[in-house]
Amino acid sequence: MHVNERATTRVHRISRARRTAAVGLAVAALAAGATTAAGPAAAQPKRAAAAAADCSAAYRIEQKLSTGTTWRMCWRYDSKAGLVLEHISYQPEGESAPIKVLSSARLAQIDVPYDDGSVEYDDLTGFGFAQGLVPLDAAECPGGTIKSIRVPDAWDPAHPDVNGLCTTTRSRGHAYRMQADTGNRVFQQQGKDLLIYTVNKVGWYEYMTEWRFQDDGTINMNVGATGSLSPGDYDAGDGRGWPIGKGAHAYATSHSHNVFWKLDFDLDGSSKSRIEQYDSVVSPPARGQEAPSNKTTRTNVTKELAGDSKNMRWWRVVSTAGKNKDGHARSYEIVQGATNKYPGHGFTKHDVYFTQYDKCEQFASNNPGCATGHPKTVDEWVNGQTLTNPVVWVNVGFHHIARDEDQQPMPVHWQGFSIAPRDVTAMNPLTPAELADQNGQPGHGS
Repeated sequence: MHVNERATTRVHRISRARRTAAVGLAVAALAAGATTAAGPAAAQPKRAAAAAADCSAAYRIEQKLSTGTTWRMCWRYDSKAGLVLEHISYQPEGESAPIKVLSSARLAQIDVPYDDGSVEYDDLTGFGFAQGLVPLDAAECPGGTIKSIRVPDAWDPAHPDVNGLCTTTRSRGHAYRMQADTGNRVFQQQGKDLLIYTVNKVGWYEYMTEWRFQDDGTINMNVGATGSLSPGDYDAGDGRGWPIGKGAHAYATSHSHNVFWKLDFDLDGSSKSRIEQYDSVVSPPARGQEAPSNKTTRTNVTKELAGDSKNMRWWRVVSTAGKNKDGHARSYEIVQGATNKYPGHGFTKHDVYFTQYDKCEQFASNNPGCATGHPKTVDEWVNGQTLTNPVVWVNVGFHHIARDEDQQPMPVHWQGFSIAPRDVTAMNPLTPAELADQNGQPGHGS
């Protein structure tokens, strides 16, 4: 996907193909700034002149979904991370006030090493991911709104404004379905999501960064790679690629995508969360039992941790400041998706990191913001500090071995994870009114 050439000095860090892409993007941004996107009025660009720390109206997103849930947040655009979402809160029907969830959520790196060892790219901090924001048109944001972003350090300084942020809603199918105890009634609800996304071009790649906020409180974070296979990489004749095109002449070099996200929680308005790890062990049936038994154990994570996924293992971030109406501490569970963990580096060897908050620690690798001597990768920040203000870093890998179907253009391949509410509300936030008294054991409802 990237042109396979080494980056030596800062002057030469953006390859020829990347520079070409930058020029093309600047022209596209100019065209987007000079014309109004076609389509319904709801999808016309809304311009914002400059970032506002106090989240002025231009930088505020508030969406009440048709199922009754409201999501609120602010957005800004970082010169390396791209889109950053802040002050994220969730308010389902039945809650008198918004429930604070995250103070900040963003990408923290896209690391791309090639299988032949010739090159490796850190797309966020080294190769202009944020500057590669591309304009969107109404057809890409159906029924939604396209906002204009002023891109810091834009490749074309005369035209830094790009109509590149889509906010819209999507149906996701059944939120639930339940046959009534008596009669033939079926309780069912079709779920709705708030979708926020940008597209950033880096060389031949086009990264689609999606944030989906479900009406049940779940947040899905995904990055999809699309665009084109790099014609400059059809040279993998050493068994580290796959033949593309007729015969066996053009071999596309295989490579990995290691995508990192950084989440700063703000549950119930406090950064002082707890981390808990849960592990379940299944044992053979004991004498007299019909089935194997399963015991789940909780471990309080009090020190910084580089965590590895394991069958029947999961983590949750627990509020220290608020409880739901049942008196249970609110929390969010980290729900990991499919991953190909890359063993080539210390920072890519683990699936999740919990570190103590440090303002300068912003990117999982090649972190530029800390003082001289401070480690530059997230694995080296795990050094035994007590967790009082934990930061969550999630790593999801994908090993891309190209195929004929990857051209042309390349279908989107997705990688990501979710965080799901656990005891944030006392019942399913979409519970119909007729079932609202069925909380807990019969006779012990709310």
